Amino acid sequence: MTLPDVPVIDPHQHFWDLDKNYLPWLRDQPPIPFRYGDYSAIRNNYMPPDYRRDAGGMNLVGTVFVETEWDRTDPVGETRWVHTLAKQAGLPTAMVCHVTLHRSDAADILAQQARYPLVRGIRHKPAAAPSPDKIVTGLPGSMDDPTWRRSYALLEKHNLSFDLQTPWWHLEEGARLAADFPHTPIILNHTGLPRNRGEDELAGWRRAMERFAAAPNVSVKISGLGEPGIAWSIERNRQVILDTIRIFGEDRCMFASNFPVDSLTGSFATIFSGFNEATRTMGPAVQKKLFADNARRIYRLTESATP
Repeated sequence: MTLPDVPVIDPHQHFWDLDKNYLPWLRDQPPIPFRYGDYSAIRNNYMPPDYRRDAGGMNLVGTVFVETEWDRTDPVGETRWVHTLAKQAGLPTAMVCHVTLHRSDAADILAQQARYPLVRGIRHKPAAAPSPDKIVTGLPGSMDDPTWRRSYALLEKHNLSFDLQTPWWHLEEGARLAADFPHTPIILNHTGLPRNRGEDELAGWRRAMERFAAAPNVSVKISGLGEPGIAWSIERNRQVILDTIRIFGEDRCMFASNFPVDSLTGSFATIFSGFNEATRTMGPAVQKKLFADNARRIYRLTESATP
């Protein structure tokens, strides 16, 4: 395995202290259904020393913490905790916080979150169908929900981006969202969530990604490529990586770890060595963009961010 020899900014990672904070999906019983299957291995504390151990050997220059489905009755509590953590541990460099956009207090919570210096955007996973044939438009909490959209419209006012995590079959809605709010950057999480490497699945995923990528205000994090019960490998993921870069272009893609979640499917070294191998022939200038420069620009990491 050969790790990248360029600087790395990881634009999608998580920390949690389950002894002190309430994250229902990691503390409650029984565990919720999860796309990687059994996730008991990550139902324990994961803090900056753990992350630095996992990322060992890389020239790590920054990270973006993404909200962790913290107690939804106290979304600003996570933001306060992350700022304290950054001051103590030097990580993360920036964060994506949570606002439930269709709640009646969304405007107030958004204004509170926007005051914190590390905050660059929000993530609220829109309501989604379990499969392409089960889509119902306009559901509460979906990207077509008028209440959800009224709150989404406030992101531009606060100079915030939107991290979109949704299955690929909802990217038509994502494309409409990008077109209707052209001044709000949208960052697609986890490569559009292809479920497997079957030909039909990937054909549908590619069509959806191409439709979404046509909007100039969108980018994508290449991450979350695990499959239930299958170890992460470059053989299974090379084409997905290359297709994503082809579709979005080298200036709108970022490699991300999604750790510790993706540790369920492969080690940090395995995943980042795979990213390195898939793009080795593109040359160091392109790899610098994919591993760090795009994340620095898209998440505005050069701006002052003092927690």
